[in-house]
Amino acid sequence: MRRLFPVTDETAAPDGRSGTSGGGRGGPGGGGGEDGAGREWSLAELAAAYAYPEAEAEAGSGPGGGREPWLRANMVSTLDGAAQHEGRSQPISCPADMRIFGTLRALADVVLVGAETVRQEGYRPARARAEFAAAREAAGQGPAAAIAVVSASLDLDFSLPLFASPLVPTLILTGSAAPPDRVAAAEAAGARVVTAGEGAGVDPGRAVRALAERGYTRLLTEGGPRLLGQLVAAGVLDELCLTVAPMLTAGDAQRIAGGPAVTLPRRFALKSMLEEDGFLFTRYARP
Repeated sequence: MRRLFPVTDETAAPDGRSGTSGGGRGGPGGGGGEDGAGREWSLAELAAAYAYPEAEAEAGSGPGGGREPWLRANMVSTLDGAAQHEGRSQPISCPADMRIFGTLRALADVVLVGAETVRQEGYRPARARAEFAAAREAAGQGPAAAIAVVSASLDLDFSLPLFASPLVPTLILTGSAAPPDRVAAAEAAGARVVTAGEGAGVDPGRAVRALAERGYTRLLTEGGPRLLGQLVAAGVLDELCLTVAPMLTAGDAQRIAGGPAVTLPRRFALKSMLEEDGFLFTRYARP
Protein backbone atom coordinates (compact mmCIF):
# COMPACT_ATOMS: atom_id res chain seq x y z
CA MET A 1 0.00 0.00 0.00
CA ARG A 2 1.15 3.54 -0.66
CA ARG A 3 -0.06 6.99 0.28
CA LEU A 4 -0.93 9.29 -2.61
CA PHE A 5 -2.31 12.19 -0.57
CA PRO A 6 -1.38 14.17 1.46
CA VAL A 7 1.87 14.48 -0.47
CA THR A 8 5.02 13.90 1.58
CA ASP A 9 8.71 13.71 0.72
CA GLU A 10 8.19 9.99 0.15
CA THR A 11 5.14 10.24 -2.10
CA ALA A 12 6.65 13.10 -4.10
CA ALA A 13 10.06 11.47 -4.75
CA PRO A 14 10.60 11.34 -8.55
CA ASP A 15 11.86 7.76 -8.49
CA GLY A 16 9.21 6.60 -6.05
CA ARG A 17 11.78 6.17 -3.30
CA SER A 18 12.12 7.96 0.00
CA GLY A 19 15.89 8.12 -0.09
CA THR A 20 16.09 6.38 3.28
CA SER A 21 17.15 2.92 4.28
CA GLY A 22 15.59 1.68 7.46
CA GLY A 23 13.97 4.05 9.92
CA GLY A 24 11.97 5.68 7.12
CA ARG A 25 8.58 7.03 8.11
CA GLY A 26 6.76 4.63 5.80
CA GLY A 27 3.07 4.50 6.58
CA PRO A 28 1.51 6.46 9.41
CA GLY A 29 3.01 4.14 11.99
CA GLY A 30 6.56 4.62 10.74
CA GLY A 31 9.10 2.23 9.28
CA GLY A 32 9.39 0.91 5.79
CA GLY A 33 10.21 3.91 3.59
CA GLU A 34 8.41 4.82 0.36
CA ASP A 35 5.48 5.93 2.53
CA GLY A 36 4.50 2.27 2.96
CA ALA A 37 4.61 1.43 -0.76
CA GLY A 38 5.22 -2.16 -1.71
CA ARG A 39 4.11 -3.71 1.55
CA GLU A 40 0.95 -4.42 3.50
CA TRP A 41 0.31 -1.83 6.15
CA SER A 42 -0.11 -3.07 9.70
CA LEU A 43 -3.43 -2.70 11.47
CA ALA A 44 -1.83 -0.10 13.75
CA GLU A 45 -0.83 1.97 10.72
CA LEU A 46 -4.31 1.72 9.25
CA ALA A 47 -5.82 2.71 12.60
CA ALA A 48 -3.58 5.79 12.72
CA ALA A 49 -4.50 6.71 9.14
CA TYR A 50 -8.24 6.44 9.89
CA ALA A 51 -8.32 7.79 13.44
CA TYR A 52 -11.41 9.78 14.35
CA PRO A 53 -10.85 13.54 14.59
CA GLU A 54 -9.89 14.83 17.99
CA ALA A 55 -12.91 16.23 19.78
CA GLU A 56 -13.29 18.42 22.82
CA ALA A 57 -14.59 16.11 25.53
CA GLU A 58 -16.35 17.43 28.57
CA ALA A 59 -16.81 15.42 31.73
CA GLY A 60 -19.38 12.77 31.07
CA SER A 61 -20.18 9.10 31.35
CA GLY A 62 -20.23 6.29 28.85
CA PRO A 63 -17.86 5.47 26.02
CA GLY A 64 -18.15 8.91 24.43
CA GLY A 65 -17.15 10.85 27.53
CA GLY A 66 -19.11 13.91 26.35
CA ARG A 67 -17.59 14.01 22.85
CA GLU A 68 -19.46 15.51 19.95
CA PRO A 69 -20.65 12.73 17.59
CA TRP A 70 -18.78 12.18 14.32
CA LEU A 71 -20.51 10.12 11.65
CA ARG A 72 -18.42 8.53 8.92
CA ALA A 73 -19.57 6.26 6.11
CA ASN A 74 -17.58 3.41 4.60
CA MET A 75 -18.62 2.47 1.08
CA VAL A 76 -17.18 0.89 -2.07
CA SER A 77 -17.92 1.82 -5.68
CA THR A 78 -16.79 0.69 -9.12
CA LEU A 79 -15.42 3.13 -11.69
CA ASP A 80 -18.88 3.38 -13.24
CA GLY A 81 -20.60 4.07 -9.94
CA ALA A 82 -21.98 0.66 -8.90
CA ALA A 83 -22.11 0.15 -5.14
CA GLN A 84 -22.80 -3.58 -5.47
CA HIS A 85 -22.92 -6.45 -7.93
CA GLU A 86 -25.87 -8.80 -7.90
CA GLY A 87 -27.04 -7.21 -4.67
CA ARG A 88 -23.81 -7.53 -2.69
CA SER A 89 -20.71 -5.40 -2.18
CA GLN A 90 -18.25 -8.30 -1.73
CA PRO A 91 -17.66 -8.90 -5.49
CA ILE A 92 -16.28 -5.38 -5.92
CA SER A 93 -14.12 -5.46 -2.79
CA CYS A 94 -10.55 -6.70 -2.23
CA PRO A 95 -8.35 -7.87 0.69
CA ALA A 96 -7.05 -4.35 1.43
CA ASP A 97 -10.61 -3.01 1.41
CA MET A 98 -11.60 -5.68 3.92
CA ARG A 99 -8.64 -4.80 6.18
CA ILE A 100 -9.80 -1.19 6.17
CA PHE A 101 -13.39 -2.34 6.72
CA GLY A 102 -12.30 -4.23 9.83
CA THR A 103 -10.16 -1.34 11.06
CA LEU A 104 -13.00 1.16 10.75
CA ARG A 105 -15.26 -1.16 12.72
CA ALA A 106 -12.58 -1.54 15.38
CA LEU A 107 -12.34 2.25 15.75
CA ALA A 108 -16.10 2.82 16.02
CA ASP A 109 -18.43 2.83 19.02
CA VAL A 110 -21.38 1.79 16.87
CA VAL A 111 -22.08 0.69 13.29
CA LEU A 112 -25.27 2.11 11.79
CA VAL A 113 -26.81 -0.03 9.07
CA GLY A 114 -30.09 -0.27 7.17
CA ALA A 115 -32.41 -3.24 7.59
CA GLU A 116 -32.27 -4.19 3.91
CA THR A 117 -28.48 -4.33 4.04
CA VAL A 118 -28.71 -6.56 7.11
CA ARG A 119 -30.91 -8.93 5.15
CA GLN A 120 -28.93 -8.89 1.88
CA GLU A 121 -25.41 -9.00 3.32
CA GLY A 122 -26.13 -11.51 6.09
CA TYR A 123 -24.89 -9.17 8.81
CA ARG A 124 -23.23 -10.65 11.85
CA PRO A 125 -22.23 -9.01 15.14
CA ALA A 126 -18.96 -7.11 15.31
CA ARG A 127 -16.27 -9.24 16.93
CA ALA A 128 -13.60 -8.38 19.45
CA ARG A 129 -10.12 -8.29 17.98
CA ALA A 130 -7.06 -8.74 20.15
CA GLU A 131 -5.06 -6.30 18.00
CA PHE A 132 -7.37 -3.43 19.01
CA ALA A 133 -8.25 -4.47 22.58
CA ALA A 134 -5.80 -2.15 24.36
CA ALA A 135 -6.66 0.84 22.19
CA ARG A 136 -10.40 0.36 22.70
CA GLU A 137 -9.97 0.03 26.45
CA ALA A 138 -7.83 3.19 26.55
CA ALA A 139 -10.54 5.04 24.58
CA GLY A 140 -13.23 3.92 27.02
CA GLN A 141 -14.85 1.67 24.45
CA GLY A 142 -16.36 -1.78 24.85
CA PRO A 143 -14.75 -4.90 23.38
CA ALA A 144 -16.45 -4.39 20.00
CA ALA A 145 -18.70 -1.92 18.23
CA ALA A 146 -22.43 -2.26 18.71
CA ILE A 147 -24.56 -2.72 15.60
CA ALA A 148 -27.51 -0.33 15.27
CA VAL A 149 -30.10 -1.41 12.68
CA VAL A 150 -32.41 1.22 11.20
CA SER A 151 -35.83 -0.29 10.57
CA ALA A 152 -39.36 1.11 10.43
CA SER A 153 -41.17 -2.24 10.26
CA LEU A 154 -38.75 -4.35 12.35
CA ASP A 155 -39.18 -7.03 9.70
CA LEU A 156 -36.05 -8.84 10.87
CA ASP A 157 -35.12 -12.39 11.76
CA PHE A 158 -34.39 -12.17 15.47
CA SER A 159 -33.00 -15.70 15.55
CA LEU A 160 -29.92 -14.60 13.58
CA PRO A 161 -26.59 -14.24 15.46
CA LEU A 162 -26.78 -10.45 15.09
CA PHE A 163 -29.66 -10.49 17.57
CA ALA A 164 -29.32 -13.86 19.31
CA SER A 165 -25.61 -13.88 20.20
CA PRO A 166 -23.88 -10.50 19.82
CA LEU A 167 -20.88 -9.64 21.98
CA VAL A 168 -22.63 -6.37 22.85
CA PRO A 169 -26.41 -5.94 22.52
CA THR A 170 -27.67 -4.95 19.08
CA LEU A 171 -29.70 -1.75 18.88
CA ILE A 172 -32.70 -1.15 16.62
CA LEU A 173 -33.55 2.43 15.67
CA THR A 174 -37.18 2.85 14.70
CA GLY A 175 -40.10 5.25 14.76
CA SER A 176 -42.73 5.74 17.43
CA ALA A 177 -45.32 3.96 15.26
CA ALA A 178 -43.32 0.73 14.96
CA PRO A 179 -45.52 -2.39 15.28
CA PRO A 180 -45.78 -3.17 19.02
CA ASP A 181 -45.59 -6.92 18.47
CA ARG A 182 -42.32 -6.54 16.53
CA VAL A 183 -40.90 -4.25 19.21
CA ALA A 184 -41.77 -6.87 21.83
CA ALA A 185 -40.18 -9.62 19.72
CA ALA A 186 -37.00 -7.59 19.29
CA GLU A 187 -36.72 -6.90 23.02
CA ALA A 188 -37.45 -10.53 23.84
CA ALA A 189 -34.53 -11.49 21.60
CA GLY A 190 -32.23 -9.17 23.57
CA ALA A 191 -32.12 -6.18 21.20
CA ARG A 192 -32.40 -2.64 22.54
CA VAL A 193 -35.10 -0.70 20.71
CA VAL A 194 -34.51 3.06 20.45
CA THR A 195 -37.23 5.42 19.24
CA ALA A 196 -35.65 7.95 16.89
CA GLY A 197 -38.53 9.37 14.90
CA GLU A 198 -42.21 10.21 14.88
CA GLY A 199 -44.50 7.94 12.92
CA ALA A 200 -43.03 4.97 11.09
CA GLY A 201 -39.74 6.44 9.94
CA VAL A 202 -36.42 7.29 11.60
CA ASP A 203 -35.18 10.88 11.66
CA PRO A 204 -31.41 10.80 10.89
CA GLY A 205 -30.57 13.75 13.12
CA ARG A 206 -32.55 12.32 16.00
CA ALA A 207 -30.88 8.92 15.49
CA VAL A 208 -27.40 10.48 15.77
CA ARG A 209 -28.42 12.37 18.92
CA ALA A 210 -29.99 9.26 20.45
CA LEU A 211 -26.80 7.28 19.92
CA ALA A 212 -24.64 10.09 21.30
CA GLU A 213 -26.83 10.30 24.40
CA ARG A 214 -26.01 6.64 25.01
CA GLY A 215 -22.27 7.30 24.73
CA TYR A 216 -21.87 6.27 21.09
CA THR A 217 -20.07 9.22 19.50
CA ARG A 218 -17.65 7.52 17.09
CA LEU A 219 -20.28 6.56 14.54
CA LEU A 220 -19.81 4.46 11.40
CA THR A 221 -22.38 3.62 8.75
CA GLU A 222 -21.92 0.92 6.14
CA GLY A 223 -25.10 1.80 4.27
CA GLY A 224 -26.85 0.63 2.35
CA PRO A 225 -27.43 3.26 -0.31
CA ARG A 226 -30.92 4.17 0.88
CA LEU A 227 -29.75 4.83 4.44
CA LEU A 228 -26.69 6.75 3.28
CA GLY A 229 -28.89 8.88 1.04
CA GLN A 230 -31.09 9.75 4.02
CA LEU A 231 -28.05 10.70 6.11
CA VAL A 232 -26.69 12.88 3.29
CA ALA A 233 -30.03 14.59 2.74
CA ALA A 234 -30.34 15.31 6.46
CA GLY A 235 -26.87 16.87 6.52
CA VAL A 236 -25.58 14.66 9.35
CA LEU A 237 -22.75 12.90 7.49
CA ASP A 238 -19.32 14.19 8.56
CA GLU A 239 -16.99 11.93 6.58
CA LEU A 240 -16.98 9.49 3.67
CA CYS A 241 -14.41 6.70 3.39
CA LEU A 242 -14.84 5.58 -0.20
CA THR A 243 -13.04 2.69 -1.86
CA VAL A 244 -12.91 3.08 -5.65
CA ALA A 245 -12.62 -0.36 -7.25
CA PRO A 246 -10.85 -0.56 -10.65
CA MET A 247 -13.83 -2.39 -12.13
CA LEU A 248 -16.68 -1.75 -14.56
CA THR A 249 -20.01 -3.51 -14.15
CA ALA A 250 -22.56 -1.61 -16.28
CA GLY A 251 -26.09 -2.73 -15.42
CA ASP A 252 -28.44 -0.87 -13.11
CA ALA A 253 -26.79 -1.37 -9.71
CA GLN A 254 -27.40 1.29 -7.07
CA ARG A 255 -24.94 4.08 -6.41
CA ILE A 256 -23.50 4.44 -2.89
CA ALA A 257 -26.33 6.85 -1.95
CA GLY A 258 -29.92 6.83 -3.13
CA GLY A 259 -33.17 8.63 -2.46
CA PRO A 260 -34.20 12.24 -3.02
CA ALA A 261 -31.55 14.67 -4.25
CA VAL A 262 -30.29 17.47 -2.03
CA THR A 263 -31.20 21.04 -3.02
CA LEU A 264 -27.55 21.95 -3.59
CA PRO A 265 -24.62 19.53 -3.89
CA ARG A 266 -22.59 19.42 -0.68
CA ARG A 267 -18.86 19.68 -1.18
CA PHE A 268 -16.48 17.63 0.95
CA ALA A 269 -12.71 18.07 1.23
CA LEU A 270 -10.21 15.33 0.35
CA LYS A 271 -8.29 14.32 3.48
CA SER A 272 -6.28 11.33 2.34
CA MET A 273 -5.87 8.79 -0.48
CA LEU A 274 -4.17 5.42 -0.35
CA GLU A 275 -3.64 2.92 -3.18
CA GLU A 276 -3.07 -0.80 -3.42
CA ASP A 277 -3.42 -3.09 -6.43
CA GLY A 278 -5.25 -0.37 -8.37
CA PHE A 279 -7.85 0.23 -5.65
CA LEU A 280 -8.07 3.76 -4.26
CA PHE A 281 -8.96 4.29 -0.60
CA THR A 282 -10.14 7.85 -0.10
CA ARG A 283 -11.30 9.93 2.85
CA TYR A 284 -13.46 13.01 2.39
CA ALA A 285 -14.76 15.18 5.24
CA ARG A 286 -17.05 18.16 5.55
CA PRO A 287 -15.08 21.44 5.55
